Amino acid sequence: MSTKYIKDKTLQSMKAKKDDHISGIAATIFAIFLVACVLGAIIMSENGVNDGVIGGYVSVTMLIGIYILFALKVASQWEKVIILRLGRFHKLAGPGPFWIIPVVDTVPTWIDHRVMVTPFSAEKTLTKDTVPVDVDAVLFWVVWDAEKAALEVEDYRVAIAWAAQTALREVIGQMDLANILIGRDKMDDDLQKIIDERTTPWGVTVQSVEIRDVVIPQDLEDTMSRQAQAERERQARVILGESEKQIASSFAEASQAYIDNPTALHLRAMNMLFEGLKEKGALVIVPSSAVDTMNLGALSGIVSIAQQNLPKE
Repeated sequence: MSTKYIKDKTLQSMKAKKDDHISGIAATIFAIFLVACVLGAIIMSENGVNDGVIGGYVSVTMLIGIYILFALKVASQWEKVIILRLGRFHKLAGPGPFWIIPVVDTVPTWIDHRVMVTPFSAEKTLTKDTVPVDVDAVLFWVVWDAEKAALEVEDYRVAIAWAAQTALREVIGQMDLANILIGRDKMDDDLQKIIDERTTPWGVTVQSVEIRDVVIPQDLEDTMSRQAQAERERQARVILGESEKQIASSFAEASQAYIDNPTALHLRAMNMLFEGLKEKGALVIVPSSAVDTMNLGALSGIVSIAQQNLPKE
């Protein structure tokens, strides 16, 4: 997570603190009192009512409307509200409508109890084997104790973001690059445990952490690609060698069948020559020892004569 993101979260938190959460119901009631104040003053003025009475009516009506405007609050279903009375914790309110005493009571924060999502990252962080990596992750968390979230930490959203970033850097520094690339599940579990331990005193629990992306330097990526290609070539050569070994073993077993049966060996030789010479222009190279021991010279001559006597297309 970049520093810019944390600054943005800080600004959002400051804006949220300035939000007075004026209720639509309270604003409507205030508007009704305001209209009643104006209409009542006009009617009493037309009927010749004393100005002092009109002034008192207007003052009382406006005071009631203003009191309702600032005293009546409405919290959404997923919100809890911290109420401080004369600077000390008084109670939790919400969801639904609730009343406060203006000036005496203050509402410093509104706590959202829904599952929150915080993206964070670690840039140019060294792994255990001194490889700089960029890691992007997502944190899913929820406030389970609104009182602790409001009173134990200044801004729990920003604190969670910083805790997640430092935990990510700590975990990366304890792992090799290979373990980071193939062991994301373990990395997720370690991050969740570390961040949850840090945020539990703030009334926040971490539901899950998910690693989105791991970016390594381009030159190292090229090197790893070449290494993987070399490994695949090595495996291919090993497989080819095993195949040659199996073929040689099969030939050795077949040769045992021809030791005491020369007739079968000659038949096999005739079949090999026929298969090799039946195509026009075919060339068969036979060792001289095979020509002498298996009488392949005569056999090849017979095959050649037979091939020449074949009808032409």
